[in-house]
Parts: sequence; C-alpha cells; structure tokens
Amino acid sequence: MTVIVLTNCPAGLRGFLTRWLLEISPGVFLGAPSTRVRDLLWAEVHKYAGQGRALLAYQTNNEQGYTFQTHDHSWHPTDHEGVTLIHRPTRKPTHRTEPQTGGGSRTAGWSKAAKRRKFGGR
Repeated sequence: MTVIVLTNCPAGLRGFLTRWLLEISPGVFLGAPSTRVRDLLWAEVHKYAGQGRALLAYQTNNEQGYTFQTHDHSWHPTDHEGVTLIHRPTRKPTHRTEPQTGGGSRTAGWSKAAKRRKFGGR
C-alpha cells in the first residue's frame, strides 16, 4: 500500500499521479504500485512539486510496518532506536509590540466594547 499526499502542488502533477494511483480526496493518492514504480513516482513528485509539499508513506518490513518520506515539509522523519518518528519544530512564542501613540500606553487584547459585541452582555 502506498499513500502520497500533495499540498499546494501543480494540477499537472496530480494528473500524472492519477495514472498510477487513485485520488481518494483532493491531493491524497492511494495505490499498490511496485517498488520500482513507487520510486519513479516519488522522483517525479520531487521534480515537479515546485513550491508545494509532499508526503510519501508505504508499507515495508520493519518494526512499524510502514515508512515515510517528506518533501519540503517543516516536519521531518527522525529515527529513534529503530522507530521512525516525526520531528516537529518547536514554535517560539512571538511577542507582539504595539506602537505607542499619543504619549499613552496601549494594552494588547480586546477592548471592553469589542468583548461586549462579540460575546454579548454588559
């Protein structure tokens, strides 16, 4: 079993993959091609993905029973004692600074009037 997931890729690449795999949802392709065909399809995805992202997952003979590869993802597969895990980058908190106008300080967040409009009440 092979699954390829495309995000923000050209329509021509999606059309190419439908020759070999079934598109079960927009950008999600499923099938059981041979290893050789799967590797050729993945090479074409690398070649024509452009600014898009791609994920390949397929069945294999290991502890998990499957493996996966990514293309232009911020999440990367990482081997941990023989088990492949996804390494998600930590998101650093961003502090938004509001410009001070009129000599006074502004507090970040919703005003009292905006809260009343959004949530009701007095």
